[in-house]
Amino acid sequence: MRIMKIKQVLKNICLAICVIVSQQIYAQTNPWPAIQKEMKPWTRWWWMGNAVDKENINALLEEYHRVGMGGVEIAPIYGAKGYENRYINYLSPEWMEMLRFTTKAAENLDMGVDLTNGTGWPFGGRQVDAQHAATKLIVQKYLVNGGTPLSDKIKSPDQKQPDARLLSLTAYDDKGNTQLLTDKVAADGSLQWQPNTGNWELYATFLGKTKQQVKRAAPGGEGFTLDHLSLKALTAYLQPFEKAFGEEPLGIRAFYNDSYEVYGADWTPDLFDAFQQKRGYDLRLHMRDFLRDDTASDKVARIKSDYRETLAELLLENFTQPWTSWAHKYQGITKNQAHGSPGNLLDLYAAVDIPEAETFGSSYFAIPGLRRDSADVRNVDPDPMMLKFASSAANITGKKYVSCETFTWLTEHFKTSWAQCKPEVEQAFLAGINHVFYHGTTYSPSDAKWPGWLFYASVNFVPANPLWAHLSGLNEYITRVQSVLQTGRADNELLIYWPVYDAWHNGKGRDMPLKVHDIDEWLHPTAFYENAQDLQKEGYAFDFISDKLLSEIHVNNNQLSFHGQSLSHQVLIVPEVEIMPLETLHHLARLSEEGATIIFQSLPKDVPGRHDLEKRRAAFHKLLKHMQSKADGEKSTVMISKNVSDALANSGIKGESLAKTGLQFIRRKEGKSVYYYMVNHTDQAVDKDVALNASGKTHYLLDPLSGKSGLASLNNDGEDQLTRIQLAPGQAILLKITEEQPQEMVQWPYINQKQESIAVAGKWNVRFNEGGPIIPKTHDTTELVSWTSFPDSATTSFSGTATYRLTIDLPSIETRDVLLKVDQIGESARVKVNGKEAGLLWSIPYQLSVGEFLQAGKNEIEIEVANLMANRIRYMDEKQLTWRGYHEINFVDINYEPFDASKWKVMPAGLIGEVQLIPYD
Repeated sequence: MRIMKIKQVLKNICLAICVIVSQQIYAQTNPWPAIQKEMKPWTRWWWMGNAVDKENINALLEEYHRVGMGGVEIAPIYGAKGYENRYINYLSPEWMEMLRFTTKAAENLDMGVDLTNGTGWPFGGRQVDAQHAATKLIVQKYLVNGGTPLSDKIKSPDQKQPDARLLSLTAYDDKGNTQLLTDKVAADGSLQWQPNTGNWELYATFLGKTKQQVKRAAPGGEGFTLDHLSLKALTAYLQPFEKAFGEEPLGIRAFYNDSYEVYGADWTPDLFDAFQQKRGYDLRLHMRDFLRDDTASDKVARIKSDYRETLAELLLENFTQPWTSWAHKYQGITKNQAHGSPGNLLDLYAAVDIPEAETFGSSYFAIPGLRRDSADVRNVDPDPMMLKFASSAANITGKKYVSCETFTWLTEHFKTSWAQCKPEVEQAFLAGINHVFYHGTTYSPSDAKWPGWLFYASVNFVPANPLWAHLSGLNEYITRVQSVLQTGRADNELLIYWPVYDAWHNGKGRDMPLKVHDIDEWLHPTAFYENAQDLQKEGYAFDFISDKLLSEIHVNNNQLSFHGQSLSHQVLIVPEVEIMPLETLHHLARLSEEGATIIFQSLPKDVPGRHDLEKRRAAFHKLLKHMQSKADGEKSTVMISKNVSDALANSGIKGESLAKTGLQFIRRKEGKSVYYYMVNHTDQAVDKDVALNASGKTHYLLDPLSGKSGLASLNNDGEDQLTRIQLAPGQAILLKITEEQPQEMVQWPYINQKQESIAVAGKWNVRFNEGGPIIPKTHDTTELVSWTSFPDSATTSFSGTATYRLTIDLPSIETRDVLLKVDQIGESARVKVNGKEAGLLWSIPYQLSVGEFLQAGKNEIEIEVANLMANRIRYMDEKQLTWRGYHEINFVDINYEPFDASKWKVMPAGLIGEVQLIPYD
């Protein structure tokens, strides 16, 4: 046995050496990073009713692998009607057998598997009893006059929870006296106390339950939502997992937690004790102020700030951190969506292994030709600045991956093209996301009729979607971009302090979940947000930092560092802040003494909370005077400037002039090499020599769409090194700047001079391939219009693929290359020229390099086009054909109304407009 173990160790060492050597050889011959499964897009994989079997699991994973997916994220949910006999109870031995089969099948394909710690969302289920369920505070007010006993019983006013446990009873008279009367309440609720004089208000609080059930639960996963603020609740919640998992390795890469969405849970049984321990005073004695809404009262705001800070700490200490430790016991990591939580988002993201953000809704992009019908999008504008909370936490703490639930409700069902997905995912990349998860893919067995099983809120990344034929194009694009964005570390020069206490210092409400949909309240109106927007426009790259993370920053060798790891950030910016903890100001003072450059837009005004307020205030203002004196001193690294940009310029920190072109960018640094990812989301082409902040001997341009690469054109303008960047609207490019000697590569094929275009025209033969409900007849046409206008009426309801063929005569073309350009495609296409694969057309601009495939004389052009699912779904709803039938929510449209496509307009399909060949030098 020992000899066998030694042989295995030697074998593993040899394999490791081979991998290292092969990677070094690869790096010397190819500017692209070597591809790993995490660089490919992954997808959320809904197991409806857990009605899964080994044959379909294996076949589907093979299909996902074939089109370029790197992994799946299993999410058990409600089931499809009529298949109840296939349902498998969550965490049962049979379910565990399916899970282990899945991880093994995925491993054989070099794919990964993530798993939620629950079904549906949020965490909860049958193991959550009332004691450990999400908790809320129930309040009742009583009035009593001196000399008169209270006739009412001290009982919960909630008719659904009449026996809710009394937590506290606090009495206030009209002279400012306060008494705690909790121990004066008898078992039957009668009050064994009466005042002698005065008019009294009594505030009773009870331990209530939200009664929220797990949303979209799978069989075996139904039950109450978990109390995320209680360590006892979490421990009990995880026990069934431990029992089901046993000792055998699971093969799960990451356990993940969906967005918080725990509604109305503003309490936990131990909150009074935790509050007194953490904040230093008894909240029960301040219930009248705590329970009232008063945005003008500083006292109320301070109490509520203390309460919100306590909730934040409980969520971090009793859920996020211990859950991550639990996952590590099973050789797994954690992936967490912190948004929506009543806590400090940066700290919650930083406490897990992979911070995960979410894109929800559809953005407007000025790219010409990009379809965006207002009736088919949610009335929600995603804000990429929100995504930077996740990427900032990762960048500061040195985490490799920042994931994102991507494309949630991007458009109405069945109407999303890959062209619409591209700028949306690019916007996420620009915010620091580098590990995309599609939302998503529904497990559907082979015997389910078209369109198969579908989830109610997703872009349908499923084989039943005709666009699946060309999904590899989007997948390969994402893979190439993520291969760079997962390389090295983020190269951001600024740290911006996030003043969460300004948000918490608010006399309105109780808990304050920081939701994506509420950013108009807690994010957009702030100086913090305004500064971030302005600095981004000026070409600066930055991360956000919390009070807790700031306390762990030091200066080593004139560089900011986190736990000894050097950071790229050169300047710490403190925007206009009203409220800042004394401890945070101390850390800023310490950093200034260590040599950090700090720019205050203005000095903070006050400390948060109410305990020892005057003592803390005195120390705070003393320290403010010290910081002011440092800022007034010569050669100080502390500056106070209303205009942050001017202060940065005075510090010698300049933004990227690249931003002036209208292009957006993000940088990564690996050793002495720097990568830029640049995107043109404007309506204007960019072709300029640009001075970049990074410089190096060799500049490689890498096209994430085609995988091609070449040496960039370099010029000099005095002391500046200029790099030529050429991007049409909708295009993106990667640039690698390195000190290495240039490889033997071709120059980048800039389009310098276009020649007169050649119309690809004549009689097109259009043959319909796979799809339905009926395959239309073959059609010949000289005019490229939507195939829904062809004489065969079957075309208006057809969803699938059709192949356009045309033979043209070409002269000898004496140019460097030739572009094939199509005006409009409904929705994506695969191009063959003279029988050879030329590539995919799925994103704007619809153009493709085809010069190497053309020849003088006859040339056959073959374009396979796939359209949306929409027209076929419209037909099925018109005919009232059954195609959807699910338990719980069944199926809704983008506005959460019952879904009905029968009144939709027919969506254009096929090749539309002109097709041209454009020779260029």
